[in-house]
Order: sequence, then structure tokens, then C-alpha cells
Amino acid sequence: MSHPSLRTALLAAAALAVSGAIGAAGFATPARADVLVATVGPMTGEYASFGEQMRRGAEQAVKDINAKGGVLGQKVKLEIGDDACDPKQAVAVANKLASEGVKFVDGHYCSGSSIPASAVYHEENILQITPASTNPALTDDAAKKGWRNIFRTCGRDDAQGAFAGAWIAQHYKGKKVAILDDKTAYGAGLAQQTLANMEKNGLKPAMVEHYTAGEKDYSALVSRMKAAGIDVFYIGGYHTEAGLMVRQAREQGWNAQLISGDALVTDEFWKITGPSGEGTMMSFAPDPRKYPEAQAVVAEFKKAGYEPEGYTLYTYAALQVWAEAVAQTKSLDTKKLEDAIHGHTFDTVLGKLTFDQKGDITHPEYVWFVWHGGKYAQMQ
Repeated sequence: MSHPSLRTALLAAAALAVSGAIGAAGFATPARADVLVATVGPMTGEYASFGEQMRRGAEQAVKDINAKGGVLGQKVKLEIGDDACDPKQAVAVANKLASEGVKFVDGHYCSGSSIPASAVYHEENILQITPASTNPALTDDAAKKGWRNIFRTCGRDDAQGAFAGAWIAQHYKGKKVAILDDKTAYGAGLAQQTLANMEKNGLKPAMVEHYTAGEKDYSALVSRMKAAGIDVFYIGGYHTEAGLMVRQAREQGWNAQLISGDALVTDEFWKITGPSGEGTMMSFAPDPRKYPEAQAVVAEFKKAGYEPEGYTLYTYAALQVWAEAVAQTKSLDTKKLEDAIHGHTFDTVLGKLTFDQKGDITHPEYVWFVWHGGKYAQMQ
């Protein structure tokens, strides 16, 4: 048996080893845990291509943040959450992340997931910045409730709908336009905003229809539009169903113009349509891959063999905003971060982003993209 004083010394040394390393001055330095953040989106399911965009963007952002020393001297660790764009699964993932001590959530993708999950993030005092959820209700409803922890780096459907509706009314005056939506928070919201602005600019729709996402055969709907002599059909919904519809339209020999929104900004669309997708138009913000501020990051993605399309850079930017707010406040406290973001401007790969008191960016911009030969490019 060792001498009591020696045993005491050994126990003390062991305790110091557990609590942290002994510094040069002889004091114990507390062990520093990683700062947990997460990105959540459809990592599986029919919208998984968007989940990959988010995962890639978040992984690169965390890698770059850690290369600069992390935040507050700590490394950032990324969790990946899969909600499959399902509201119930989104809430379950949000609760799981809260129980793990996640400080910041970069997500979700679908508005129908972000909206219910935001209640969990508010309750658990977690900052949320979505790169892709565009339904106005996300930030409008949060603001009405006095929640200040919800933000987005993308535009809103009312801005996108105003752009699309006015353009369609101007360019298809006297033509028959059908407005379709998939009944989701995103699809229905975008279609409603586009319809309202089309009517505001003097063009009434010839047809308004709703369809169910996830089906494979839309030939009956296509036949009805063909029989009605529709010239243009606008889809508020995702690339999978839009792709099937335009392909089935061309199979019926019907060549009406397909126009849609930002959910078609993925190469997966052409994999579904093939040449049938030729000429399809979609609204989206100007291509962020061309921004001067994004060039170094885009080069990193391409060096790794990945094309940072769609919402990849929006996801990256959300983490940039969070990390910059942490650096400014020298804190991970959500309340302090909220105050640092509302009404302030941040330098990101998307250029300068200024957030209003609802958590929305102040000057969203939209342009048209056109599919041609398997690629999409901004319309001149």
C-alpha cells in the first residue's frame, strides 16, 4: 500500500488530468468541447439532391471556419439531420438536435419542415438560419409571436411570385395560362403568390389545379390542360413532379411552355426529363457561383469534383453569418446573436446580406434561368 501523502498527490494529479491539461503556470485548463452545429434537409427521398447541396455547403463552411481557428477558440463540429422534407420527421430531428446541445441549425430545406421545426428551435433557444425555405409564413409568423431566432439567406415566395407573376402577365397577354401546385407549404405558397401577381397585372388564369406530390403518372392532368388549349403551365412545386409532367406532355405531343420556381435548380431535373426539359424556365436569384465573393470557395468545391449548384452556397453563407455573429459578440448566446444579426450586414459568398427585423434579407433579386441541352443558364 502506498504512503497516504503519495496517494493523495497521485489522486490530485489524476483529477487535474481529467479536468484539463496543466498549463505552464501550474493551473488546470478546462477541456474545451467542440461547438455543435447542424444542417437539416432531405438527405434521403425524392428531394435528396437538395439535401446533398446543403450537406456539401455546410461541410465546406465548417471546414473553412475551422481552418481559421473555429469560433471562440473552439472547433466547430457538424451534425447532419435528415427530415426527408416530412414535417413530423423535421420536428423529431429538431428535438434530437436540441437534446444533443446543438447551438445553431442551418436548415431546413422545405418550408413545410422549417415552419414546424422552428417552434422547437424557439423553445430550445437555438438559432435557425434556413438557406432555402421561402414561404413567407416562416418569418412572418415568428415575428408575430415575438420570436427573433429565425432567419433565412434566401428570398421569399412573395418576392419570387411578384417577379414571376408580373413577367408572365406581360409576356403571355391574351394566352391561356394554367397555375398548378402540389399543396405543400412551398409549392402552394409560390403558386398563390404568382397567381395573385399575374392577376394584379391583368392576366386571369385559364385553369387552376392542385396535384399530389410523389405520384408517377400525371398524364390525366396533362390531357386536361392539352384539351383546354393551355399555352403556358406554371408549377408551384418540386423538380421531380415538374419533370414528369413536362416529359408526359411531350409524349402526348403537347408543347406548352413550362415555367416554375427555384426548386428546379438541380441537375436532377434533366435526368428526369431528358430532351423534354428543353426550354423550361425557372426563377431563381442570380447564379451565386458567379459572384466575386464566391470564387475561392467555388474553386474548392470544383477541386473536390463537386459543382456547387442550387442552394449549396446559400447553406455555406448561413454558416458564415452565424460564425461572424459569434465573432462579433464573442458569445454563443442566442439572444446576443439575434441582436447582432437583425438590422445588420454580413459579408458572405452571396455578397453582402442585410437582415431586416423579421430575419429576411432586405433586397432579394430574381432572374430567369432556361434549361438547354442538359444545363441551365441565366436567360439573357
